Amino acid sequence: MNALIPGSFAPITLGHVNIIERAARMFDKVYVAVMNNDSAKHDATLSSKTYTLDIEKRLEIVKASVSHISNVEAISSEGMLIDLCDLIDTHIVVKGIRNGEDLEYEMKHAKWNKEHNPKIETIFLPCDEKLSSISSTLVRKLISEKKYSELEGIVAPLAIKLLQDYER
Repeated sequence: MNALIPGSFAPITLGHVNIIERAARMFDKVYVAVMNNDSAKHDATLSSKTYTLDIEKRLEIVKASVSHISNVEAISSEGMLIDLCDLIDTHIVVKGIRNGEDLEYEMKHAKWNKEHNPKIETIFLPCDEKLSSISSTLVRKLISEKKYSELEGIVAPLAIKLLQDYER
């Protein structure tokens, strides 16, 4: 059985990698889909995001961060999650949850996805306690302040190098 882990991965953190590693132990193949969250244009109750890195750069960072996991394939999609599930023939969506706020946010998306593609089942994995304070927002803040050394233990070492290169 295959699963899909979608996200904006703006950028991917070790918290994301932990969820991907755990899902890879549960499923034969895991697709990690780098996507643009423009949900608000489809449903006013959902939110959208803006990005400092384009989808190709985020995909490159994801590929570097998960290259050690043999049954994971990183892909990108500009379309909708409900259509991507059909395209890659997988209907299990895995989402990591750090706290109640994450759960509430992801539940809205899971409900919308299920309403628009009844085959989709969303599985929530709680994050590892020691990684619960890591967020992409924190990573973006450190990058904007050029504090790359503080990214150690928050993002994969290969990702730090790529992030530094993109900033130049």
